[in-house]
Amino acid sequence: MSDAGTRSDRAFRAAGEYSDLRRGTNQAGVRLYNERLVLSLIRRKGALPKAEIARLTGLSPQTISIIANSLEKDGLLERQAPQRGKIGQPSVPYALAADGALSFGLKIGRRSVDMILVNLVGEVKGKLHQPYPYPDPQAVFAFMRDGIETLGAVLDDRQRERLAGIGIASPFELWNWEKQIGAPKEVLAAWREIDLRAEAARHTHLPVYFYNDATAACAAELLLGNQSHFLDFLYIFVGSFLGGGVVLNGSLFPGRSGYAGAIAPMPVRSASGEGYEQILRHASLYVLAERMGEAGLDPGMLWNEGNDWDAIGPVLETWLDEVAESLAIVILSATAIIDFEAIIIDGGFPASTRDRIVEKTTKALDKFDRQGLVPPAIVPGQLGGDARALGGACLPLISNFTLDREVLFKEVV
Repeated sequence: MSDAGTRSDRAFRAAGEYSDLRRGTNQAGVRLYNERLVLSLIRRKGALPKAEIARLTGLSPQTISIIANSLEKDGLLERQAPQRGKIGQPSVPYALAADGALSFGLKIGRRSVDMILVNLVGEVKGKLHQPYPYPDPQAVFAFMRDGIETLGAVLDDRQRERLAGIGIASPFELWNWEKQIGAPKEVLAAWREIDLRAEAARHTHLPVYFYNDATAACAAELLLGNQSHFLDFLYIFVGSFLGGGVVLNGSLFPGRSGYAGAIAPMPVRSASGEGYEQILRHASLYVLAERMGEAGLDPGMLWNEGNDWDAIGPVLETWLDEVAESLAIVILSATAIIDFEAIIIDGGFPASTRDRIVEKTTKALDKFDRQGLVPPAIVPGQLGGDARALGGACLPLISNFTLDREVLFKEVV
């Protein structure tokens, strides 16, 4: 057994284990912390030689050599081609081994369900998508069970051994909003009685992880997107309902109860100008779907991938303007509390629609007096409609291989 432990000792644990990885707790805790530190650093910076890893982490060259060699032996790191400098021996960069780990992600949405299979570096090995009028528990778990079998069929024996688990990204309190979803009351009420993790575990031998869908999408953007490497950002996802997440100092910040970034309940003036209503009633896809129905258009196209939204016409234009005005209020309020360097906007729509929302939101912000605030960058997300499913797939990877594990899987109250 290596000093860093074997892969089975370290890599594939259920959420809740390794409950204390802080420095100095004990020898095993320090070892695991340092391994996660190295893996997280290489994920963010790309391939690095041992000397550079030692410099960036402050750990001794000997310690880094032991960690890197152990992670390589366990199949989580792989050596790249040597790089020759002007003097001395060539340095050998270490990168994440793409198939060093794999995971499934399940997104349970209000209008569709998705399953995705990714590897350690976020490459998609396969995905499945199924729209529906509303989420029925039996249909969702049947889809999950069949999806594991279908997507898992592309894996060889070695890859199957490296499956870290399945992560579920779903709205908290899925049983709410029956009027907006248009589902039978008894179907949504069934979700109230279901322990999502426990029910999913009945259908698979893999470890099961669960988190709020918008926070999971934020995690995916942090790990797999975020090309500008922002350390502090508010993540906004426009899905059936509006949602979001928060990243501070390069790490997820789910908050005390897991609701940080839950921007949907923010109050805005009602359309009549009398009183206030939640902002989700303006900047959510269900609103666009309702208006399409009123205009004689088929809203079902919103939940099917690959459709051209420009065909929606004036109804889309009106909704985009309303979304931009609403998000401008969210951004102004959020940056008045936290000095975000960026706002990342994404959603369950085509990239062209996302880019128009970013552009319109940026212009809408110019209407406000922002004196006393430093304007954040307003940028598009990189993952689009797959963000939540990818976020689910990231949960096992976060739990096993990153420093964010203790942040995301701590006990919430």
